[in-house]
Amino acid sequence: MPRPLRIALVRINQESNALSPLRTTLADFRTTHFVEGAALLAGVAEGGVEAEGFLKNAELSGFAAAARARGAVELVPLFSAWAVPGGPLTAETHEALKAMLIKGLQEAGALDGVALSLHGAMGVEGVPDPEADYLAAIRGVVGDSLPVAVTYDLHGNLTPAKVTGSPLLFAYRTNPHRDHARIGERAGRVLLDTIDGEVHPVAAWRSLPMVLGGGTTVDFLPTMRPLFRHMKKLERDPRVLGCSLFMCHIWNDHPHLGWAVHVLTDGDGPLAERLADELAERAWAVRTVEPPRFPTVEEAIGRARKARLRRRLGAVCMSDVSDVVAAGAPGENHRILEALRTHGQGLLAYVPFRDAAAVATLWDVEVGQPVRFSLGGRLHPEQNQALPVEGTLRFKRESLALGRQVVVESGDVRLVITEGPPIAMKPEFYLEVGLNPAKADIVVVKSFFPWLIYFARYSRMNLWVQTEGITDLDAVRRISFADPVFPIDDVDDWRAIDRQRRGA
Repeated sequence: MPRPLRIALVRINQESNALSPLRTTLADFRTTHFVEGAALLAGVAEGGVEAEGFLKNAELSGFAAAARARGAVELVPLFSAWAVPGGPLTAETHEALKAMLIKGLQEAGALDGVALSLHGAMGVEGVPDPEADYLAAIRGVVGDSLPVAVTYDLHGNLTPAKVTGSPLLFAYRTNPHRDHARIGERAGRVLLDTIDGEVHPVAAWRSLPMVLGGGTTVDFLPTMRPLFRHMKKLERDPRVLGCSLFMCHIWNDHPHLGWAVHVLTDGDGPLAERLADELAERAWAVRTVEPPRFPTVEEAIGRARKARLRRRLGAVCMSDVSDVVAAGAPGENHRILEALRTHGQGLLAYVPFRDAAAVATLWDVEVGQPVRFSLGGRLHPEQNQALPVEGTLRFKRESLALGRQVVVESGDVRLVITEGPPIAMKPEFYLEVGLNPAKADIVVVKSFFPWLIYFARYSRMNLWVQTEGITDLDAVRRISFADPVFPIDDVDDWRAIDRQRRGA
């Protein structure tokens, strides 16, 4: 009986914001999600929990499902490292993760393939394309001929080095993201079929000089829905193994940042090239569809106040688009809090805030006692100012991902202050500190899109509020580009810049 196929499983995932004054370290991975060996294998097994407190099933679970469906596959778990979006990694952190990757592969023994989960928009101090660096490290151990399947976030930035490192790549197809496991399973099936010799993948891709467009970029809304449906239609052709669209993370500082498309076919290079051209044209066509205008905080509070019936049935959720922790912002923007104190009287509001120094000041205070302290202005003082706060300490707890947390009642506001990044994306962020979103008038979240899924049972009005911060859409103008890019520059055609970027 032939031996089972041996597939290594590994993840190194973080979305980096080049404008953040903070840096991501190995400790940020270990406090968010870091599992290895047998624990990783148990997490991706049927019925397991892959990323505790984040996602039950993600890409590596999908890879494992593909392996179970085929049979005669031995999964070799290396490690899974996943950090909350934040500032670029330190060079030391990048080198440590790369060393773990190399060591794990060297100790894994004979392999038939590698299943790898990356983000695609990671940044590292002094390393222009860090994820391509991981791919090069893998190739340095396993060689150029071993199949490596890679999953990416659709906000990744596709580069020649990434495609060269592994053309067997697949991006999420949903925004908000809800297909992690499904994409992992597709990647796993193609990987195993490639190893078996049942398919012979050929890739083509295009790099578009555009960083904004597509309206909201939500996959099921009118602007993007036809494009994603078209990709699904293309994949009904058995010759097409996969189509990917990358809409890029606009606060990544790669000099050739932009949207991209990638097509994988079974041995048909001309078909891959033709479909990549066609898909690129369709993506380029939505570049002029601008995002919606975001209301000011004062306008949003006024709309929430008028929505009396909706507030009786649930909450008004406000996404602070200028301080999206889920896109790498620090989480200490004071502007919504300040506006609520001035204009939100009578509206019960839950507000997240990051300030480790304030937590330390309050930690030894007994619950129920009055407090007076300074909040904010420490992580990014050029952007955010400190505010004086008076109130009553209502709750405190300690968690792995968020560190110590305290809840302060200040007038009609319930402040949830955390040591770590307050990624207020799920109701659990509030429920675990004793705050029920159903009882609030206004709930502030720090996410662009995923909260729409998680808060669906509570939210009766969804508002995206622009304040001022490093995740403003126009903050992309602070990034330096090597090429003209739309809409910063007047670019009529994508083809010449695409050929230059790809070296075609």
